[in-house]
Amino acid sequence: MLGQIKNKALSFVSDHIGIDLGTANTLVYVKGRGVVINEPSIVAVNSKTGQIVAVGKEAKDMLGRTPRHIEAVQPVIDGVISDFEVTEEMLSYLLSKASSSSRFLGPKVVIGVPSGITNVEVRAVEDAAKNAGAREVHIVEEPMAAAVGINLPVKEPTGSMVIDIGGGTTDIGVISLGGLVNAKNIAIAGDAFNDDIINYIRNEFKILIGKKTAEEVKLSVAAVVPLEEPLEVVVRGRDLVNGLPKEVVITDSDIREAIVPSVSRLVHVAKEVLETTPPEVVSDVMRRGVYLTGGGALIRGIANLFKEELQIPVKVAEDPLTAVVRGTAVILEDTEGFKEALITHNNEFKGDI
Repeated sequence: MLGQIKNKALSFVSDHIGIDLGTANTLVYVKGRGVVINEPSIVAVNSKTGQIVAVGKEAKDMLGRTPRHIEAVQPVIDGVISDFEVTEEMLSYLLSKASSSSRFLGPKVVIGVPSGITNVEVRAVEDAAKNAGAREVHIVEEPMAAAVGINLPVKEPTGSMVIDIGGGTTDIGVISLGGLVNAKNIAIAGDAFNDDIINYIRNEFKILIGKKTAEEVKLSVAAVVPLEEPLEVVVRGRDLVNGLPKEVVITDSDIREAIVPSVSRLVHVAKEVLETTPPEVVSDVMRRGVYLTGGGALIRGIANLFKEELQIPVKVAEDPLTAVVRGTAVILEDTEGFKEALITHNNEFKGDI
Protein backbone atom coordinates (compact mmCIF):
# COMPACT_ATOMS: atom_id res chain seq x y z
CA MET A 1 0.00 0.00 0.00
CA LEU A 2 3.06 2.26 0.26
CA GLY A 3 2.71 4.71 -2.56
CA GLN A 4 -0.99 3.99 -3.16
CA ILE A 5 -2.22 6.82 -0.96
CA LYS A 6 0.37 9.08 -2.54
CA ASN A 7 -1.18 8.74 -6.00
CA LYS A 8 -4.52 9.93 -4.66
CA ALA A 9 -2.86 13.04 -3.27
CA LEU A 10 -2.34 14.44 -6.77
CA SER A 11 -5.88 15.85 -6.72
CA PHE A 12 -7.02 18.60 -4.36
CA VAL A 13 -10.02 20.87 -4.09
CA SER A 14 -8.03 23.88 -2.93
CA ASP A 15 -4.80 25.63 -3.78
CA HIS A 16 -4.29 26.53 -0.10
CA ILE A 17 -3.82 24.09 2.77
CA GLY A 18 -2.42 24.76 6.26
CA ILE A 19 -1.01 21.95 8.41
CA ASP A 20 -0.10 21.79 12.08
CA LEU A 21 2.27 18.81 12.00
CA GLY A 22 2.21 17.79 15.65
CA THR A 23 3.57 14.85 17.62
CA ALA A 24 0.16 13.96 19.05
CA ASN A 25 -2.23 15.30 16.40
CA THR A 26 -2.06 16.72 12.90
CA LEU A 27 -4.60 19.38 11.95
CA VAL A 28 -5.40 20.35 8.37
CA TYR A 29 -7.00 23.62 7.24
CA VAL A 30 -8.46 24.03 3.75
CA LYS A 31 -9.14 27.49 2.36
CA GLY A 32 -12.85 28.18 2.27
CA ARG A 33 -13.72 25.21 4.50
CA GLY A 34 -11.81 25.81 7.74
CA VAL A 35 -10.18 23.07 9.85
CA VAL A 36 -11.37 19.89 8.17
CA ILE A 37 -9.10 17.30 9.80
CA ASN A 38 -7.87 16.76 13.34
CA GLU A 39 -6.33 13.29 13.41
CA PRO A 40 -3.79 11.60 15.73
CA SER A 41 -0.28 11.54 14.21
CA ILE A 42 -0.19 7.75 14.30
CA VAL A 43 0.22 5.19 11.52
CA ALA A 44 -0.32 1.42 11.81
CA VAL A 45 2.18 -0.54 9.70
CA ASN A 46 2.26 -4.23 8.80
CA SER A 47 5.88 -5.16 9.62
CA LYS A 48 5.72 -8.26 7.37
CA THR A 49 4.66 -6.48 4.19
CA GLY A 50 5.52 -2.86 4.92
CA GLN A 51 1.96 -1.84 4.08
CA ILE A 52 0.11 0.96 5.82
CA VAL A 53 -2.84 -0.59 7.65
CA ALA A 54 -4.42 2.53 9.13
CA VAL A 55 -3.76 6.22 9.66
CA GLY A 56 -4.96 8.73 12.25
CA LYS A 57 -7.84 7.92 14.59
CA GLU A 58 -8.22 4.40 13.23
CA ALA A 59 -4.52 3.74 13.95
CA LYS A 60 -4.77 5.26 17.44
CA ASP A 61 -7.65 2.95 18.28
CA MET A 62 -5.24 0.08 17.58
CA LEU A 63 -2.65 1.23 20.15
CA GLY A 64 -1.90 -1.58 22.58
CA ARG A 65 -4.34 -3.89 20.78
CA THR A 66 -2.44 -4.98 17.66
CA PRO A 67 -1.11 -8.46 16.78
CA ARG A 68 2.65 -8.86 16.68
CA HIS A 69 3.02 -8.14 12.97
CA ILE A 70 1.17 -4.79 13.14
CA GLU A 71 2.89 -1.85 14.79
CA ALA A 72 1.25 1.49 15.58
CA VAL A 73 3.99 4.13 15.23
CA GLN A 74 4.34 7.89 15.64
CA PRO A 75 6.30 9.07 12.57
CA VAL A 76 6.72 12.53 14.15
CA ILE A 77 8.63 12.53 17.45
CA ASP A 78 9.16 15.73 19.46
CA GLY A 79 7.72 17.67 16.55
CA VAL A 80 10.21 16.44 13.94
CA ILE A 81 10.09 13.60 11.43
CA SER A 82 11.56 10.34 12.73
CA ASP A 83 10.30 8.12 9.89
CA PHE A 84 10.32 9.93 6.54
CA GLU A 85 8.45 7.35 4.45
CA VAL A 86 5.65 6.84 6.98
CA THR A 87 5.29 10.63 7.45
CA GLU A 88 4.99 11.00 3.70
CA GLU A 89 2.25 8.39 3.61
CA MET A 90 0.44 10.04 6.53
CA LEU A 91 0.54 13.44 4.83
CA SER A 92 -0.65 11.91 1.57
CA TYR A 93 -3.58 10.30 3.37
CA LEU A 94 -4.53 13.53 5.16
CA LEU A 95 -4.21 15.71 2.06
CA SER A 96 -6.24 13.21 0.05
CA LYS A 97 -8.90 13.09 2.77
CA ALA A 98 -9.04 16.89 2.84
CA SER A 99 -9.90 17.04 -0.87
CA SER A 100 -13.47 16.70 -2.09
CA SER A 101 -13.03 16.92 -5.85
CA SER A 102 -10.36 16.33 -8.44
CA ARG A 103 -7.71 18.91 -9.16
CA PHE A 104 -4.57 18.06 -11.02
CA LEU A 105 -2.43 20.85 -9.60
CA GLY A 106 -1.19 20.22 -6.06
CA PRO A 107 -1.84 22.73 -3.26
CA LYS A 108 0.15 25.54 -1.75
CA VAL A 109 0.92 24.40 1.81
CA VAL A 110 2.05 26.15 5.00
CA ILE A 111 3.27 23.78 7.74
CA GLY A 112 3.83 24.63 11.41
CA VAL A 113 6.95 23.08 12.99
CA PRO A 114 8.75 23.47 16.36
CA SER A 115 11.04 26.47 16.87
CA GLY A 116 14.75 25.81 16.53
CA ILE A 117 14.24 23.15 13.88
CA THR A 118 17.44 22.32 11.96
CA ASN A 119 17.99 22.79 8.22
CA VAL A 120 17.96 19.03 7.70
CA GLU A 121 14.67 18.70 9.58
CA VAL A 122 13.16 21.55 7.54
CA ARG A 123 14.22 19.80 4.34
CA ALA A 124 12.64 16.54 5.57
CA VAL A 125 9.30 18.28 6.16
CA GLU A 126 9.45 20.04 2.78
CA ASP A 127 10.32 16.84 0.92
CA ALA A 128 7.63 14.83 2.69
CA ALA A 129 4.97 17.40 1.81
CA LYS A 130 6.10 17.72 -1.81
CA ASN A 131 6.24 13.95 -2.25
CA ALA A 132 2.73 13.82 -0.79
CA GLY A 133 1.52 16.09 -3.60
CA ALA A 134 2.12 19.71 -2.54
CA ARG A 135 3.38 22.03 -5.27
CA GLU A 136 4.62 24.79 -2.94
CA VAL A 137 5.67 24.41 0.71
CA HIS A 138 6.29 27.10 3.33
CA ILE A 139 7.50 26.36 6.86
CA VAL A 140 6.64 28.49 9.91
CA GLU A 141 7.68 28.01 13.53
CA GLU A 142 4.79 27.12 15.81
CA PRO A 143 5.05 30.03 18.30
CA MET A 144 4.75 32.45 15.39
CA ALA A 145 1.87 30.52 13.82
CA ALA A 146 0.08 30.34 17.18
CA ALA A 147 0.52 34.09 17.74
CA VAL A 148 -0.90 34.82 14.30
CA GLY A 149 -3.74 32.34 14.92
CA ILE A 150 -4.87 34.12 18.09
CA ASN A 151 -4.68 37.56 16.44
CA LEU A 152 -1.70 39.00 18.31
CA PRO A 153 -0.13 42.08 16.66
CA VAL A 154 2.93 40.17 15.46
CA LYS A 155 3.88 42.72 12.76
CA GLU A 156 3.88 45.69 15.12
CA PRO A 157 6.89 46.94 17.14
CA THR A 158 5.50 45.51 20.35
CA GLY A 159 6.40 42.31 22.16
CA SER A 160 4.05 39.33 22.46
CA MET A 161 4.81 36.03 24.22
CA VAL A 162 3.30 32.64 23.43
CA ILE A 163 3.79 29.32 25.21
CA ASP A 164 2.58 26.51 22.96
CA ILE A 165 2.28 23.27 24.98
CA GLY A 166 1.83 20.52 22.40
CA GLY A 167 2.10 16.75 22.45
CA GLY A 168 5.84 16.22 22.02
CA THR A 169 7.32 19.65 22.68
CA THR A 170 6.59 23.01 24.26
CA ASP A 171 7.54 26.07 22.23
CA ILE A 172 8.10 29.34 24.05
CA GLY A 173 8.40 32.35 21.76
CA VAL A 174 8.61 36.13 22.06
CA ILE A 175 7.50 37.89 18.88
CA SER A 176 7.91 41.43 17.57
CA LEU A 177 8.02 43.07 14.11
CA GLY A 178 7.05 39.88 12.30
CA GLY A 179 9.77 37.65 13.73
CA LEU A 180 10.88 35.69 16.78
CA VAL A 181 12.93 37.88 19.12
CA ASN A 182 13.65 34.95 21.42
CA ALA A 183 12.47 31.35 21.46
CA LYS A 184 13.12 28.04 23.12
CA ASN A 185 11.88 24.52 22.45
CA ILE A 186 11.79 21.84 25.16
CA ALA A 187 10.75 18.19 24.95
CA ILE A 188 8.34 18.43 27.88
CA ALA A 189 4.69 18.46 26.89
CA GLY A 190 1.63 16.22 26.72
CA ASP A 191 3.53 12.99 26.06
CA ALA A 192 5.90 13.68 28.97
CA PHE A 193 2.90 14.27 31.24
CA ASN A 194 1.49 10.90 30.13
CA ASP A 195 4.77 9.19 30.99
CA ASP A 196 4.73 10.93 34.39
CA ILE A 197 1.25 9.53 35.03
CA ILE A 198 2.25 6.02 33.97
CA ASN A 199 5.31 6.06 36.24
CA TYR A 200 3.38 7.50 39.20
CA ILE A 201 0.59 4.91 39.00
CA ARG A 202 3.15 2.13 38.62
CA ASN A 203 5.16 3.29 41.62
CA GLU A 204 2.31 4.27 43.93
CA PHE A 205 -0.38 1.72 43.04
CA LYS A 206 1.70 -1.10 41.50
CA ILE A 207 -0.44 -1.05 38.37
CA LEU A 208 0.79 -0.92 34.79
CA ILE A 209 -1.26 1.19 32.36
CA GLY A 210 -0.70 2.16 28.73
CA LYS A 211 -0.21 5.54 27.09
CA LYS A 212 -3.79 5.70 25.85
CA THR A 213 -5.14 5.17 29.38
CA ALA A 214 -2.72 7.78 30.74
CA GLU A 215 -3.98 10.28 28.16
CA GLU A 216 -7.58 9.60 29.20
CA VAL A 217 -6.70 10.07 32.88
CA LYS A 218 -4.94 13.36 32.09
CA LEU A 219 -7.94 14.70 30.22
CA SER A 220 -10.33 13.58 32.96
CA VAL A 221 -8.68 14.80 36.17
CA ALA A 222 -5.38 16.58 35.52
CA ALA A 223 -4.97 19.80 37.53
CA VAL A 224 -1.82 21.62 38.65
CA VAL A 225 -3.51 23.58 41.45
CA PRO A 226 -5.95 22.32 44.13
CA LEU A 227 -9.57 22.33 42.98
CA GLU A 228 -12.65 23.41 44.92
CA GLU A 229 -14.35 20.14 43.95
CA PRO A 230 -11.90 17.20 43.75
CA LEU A 231 -12.02 15.02 40.64
CA GLU A 232 -11.53 11.27 40.45
CA VAL A 233 -11.47 8.56 37.80
CA VAL A 234 -11.37 4.77 37.84
CA VAL A 235 -8.20 3.40 36.25
CA ARG A 236 -7.86 -0.19 35.07
CA GLY A 237 -4.57 -1.93 34.39
CA ARG A 238 -2.42 -4.94 35.19
CA ASP A 239 -1.40 -5.63 38.77
CA LEU A 240 2.38 -5.78 38.88
CA VAL A 241 2.28 -8.09 41.91
CA ASN A 242 0.12 -10.94 40.61
CA GLY A 243 -0.26 -10.05 36.93
CA LEU A 244 -4.06 -9.94 37.13
CA PRO A 245 -6.39 -7.11 36.07
CA LYS A 246 -6.95 -4.49 38.76
CA GLU A 247 -8.69 -1.14 39.09
CA VAL A 248 -8.06 1.81 41.41
CA VAL A 249 -9.50 5.29 41.90
CA ILE A 250 -7.12 8.12 40.91
CA THR A 251 -7.74 11.71 42.01
CA ASP A 252 -6.65 15.09 40.69
CA SER A 253 -4.20 15.37 43.60
CA ASP A 254 -2.50 12.15 42.44
CA ILE A 255 -2.09 13.51 38.93
CA ARG A 256 -0.91 16.86 40.26
CA GLU A 257 1.82 15.12 42.21
CA ALA A 258 2.75 13.19 39.05
CA ILE A 259 3.00 16.06 36.56
CA VAL A 260 3.91 19.17 38.59
CA PRO A 261 7.68 18.44 38.43
CA SER A 262 7.51 18.53 34.61
CA VAL A 263 5.29 21.62 34.62
CA SER A 264 7.76 23.32 36.99
CA ARG A 265 10.53 22.70 34.46
CA LEU A 266 8.41 24.42 31.81
CA VAL A 267 7.98 27.41 34.11
CA HIS A 268 11.75 27.51 34.65
CA VAL A 269 12.39 27.56 30.88
CA ALA A 270 9.81 30.33 30.44
CA LYS A 271 11.72 32.35 33.05
CA GLU A 272 14.96 31.74 31.14
CA VAL A 273 13.38 33.06 27.93
CA LEU A 274 12.22 36.22 29.71
CA GLU A 275 15.66 36.68 31.29
CA THR A 276 17.36 36.67 27.88
CA THR A 277 14.78 38.88 26.12
CA PRO A 278 15.50 42.61 25.55
CA PRO A 279 14.03 44.71 28.38
CA GLU A 280 11.80 46.82 26.11
CA VAL A 281 10.17 43.69 24.78
CA VAL A 282 9.79 42.25 28.28
CA SER A 283 8.03 45.49 29.25
CA ASP A 284 5.52 44.90 26.45
CA VAL A 285 4.98 41.30 27.58
CA MET A 286 4.38 42.42 31.16
CA ARG A 287 1.72 44.81 29.91
CA ARG A 288 0.08 42.49 27.39
CA GLY A 289 0.55 39.20 29.21
CA VAL A 290 1.54 35.69 28.11
CA TYR A 291 -0.76 33.51 26.01
CA LEU A 292 -0.99 29.72 26.40
CA THR A 293 -1.85 27.60 23.36
CA GLY A 294 -1.79 23.90 22.51
CA GLY A 295 -3.53 21.02 24.27
CA GLY A 296 -1.50 21.52 27.45
CA ALA A 297 -3.14 24.93 27.92
CA LEU A 298 -6.35 23.07 28.84
CA ILE A 299 -4.86 21.48 31.96
CA ARG A 300 -6.81 22.86 34.89
CA GLY A 301 -5.05 25.70 36.70
CA ILE A 302 -1.97 25.85 34.48
CA ALA A 303 -2.48 29.52 33.59
CA ASN A 304 -2.72 30.43 37.29
CA LEU A 305 0.47 28.51 38.03
CA PHE A 306 2.40 30.34 35.29
CA LYS A 307 0.94 33.67 36.44
CA GLU A 308 2.04 33.06 40.02
CA GLU A 309 5.54 31.99 39.04
CA LEU A 310 6.22 34.57 36.30
CA GLN A 311 4.49 37.43 38.10
CA ILE A 312 2.83 38.64 34.90
CA PRO A 313 -0.67 38.07 33.45
CA VAL A 314 -1.13 34.69 31.76
CA LYS A 315 -4.16 33.86 29.62
CA VAL A 316 -5.37 30.71 27.89
CA ALA A 317 -6.01 31.57 24.23
CA GLU A 318 -9.43 30.98 22.74
CA ASP A 319 -9.58 27.49 21.20
CA PRO A 320 -5.90 26.80 22.01
CA LEU A 321 -5.86 23.42 20.23
CA THR A 322 -6.31 25.00 16.79
CA ALA A 323 -4.22 28.16 17.30
CA VAL A 324 -1.28 26.96 15.16
CA VAL A 325 -3.35 25.68 12.24
CA ARG A 326 -5.46 28.87 12.28
CA GLY A 327 -2.19 30.80 12.08
CA THR A 328 -1.11 28.82 9.03
CA ALA A 329 -4.47 29.73 7.45
CA VAL A 330 -3.78 33.45 7.90
CA ILE A 331 -0.22 33.10 6.61
CA LEU A 332 -1.50 31.20 3.55
CA GLU A 333 -3.43 34.29 2.51
CA ASP A 334 -0.36 36.53 2.73
CA THR A 335 2.88 34.58 2.47
CA GLU A 336 4.65 37.65 1.11
CA GLY A 337 3.53 39.74 4.07
CA PHE A 338 4.77 37.08 6.50
CA LYS A 339 8.00 36.47 4.59
CA GLU A 340 10.14 37.31 7.63
CA ALA A 341 8.29 34.72 9.71
CA LEU A 342 8.77 31.85 7.27
CA ILE A 343 11.72 29.47 7.35
CA THR A 344 13.11 29.51 3.83
CA HIS A 345 16.29 27.50 3.52
CA ASN A 346 15.81 26.52 -0.11
CA ASN A 347 19.05 28.22 -1.18
CA GLU A 348 20.95 26.45 1.58
CA PHE A 349 19.81 23.04 0.41
CA LYS A 350 21.50 22.94 -2.99
CA GLY A 351 23.16 19.62 -3.47
CA ASP A 352 22.86 16.45 -1.45
CA ILE A 353 22.68 16.32 2.33
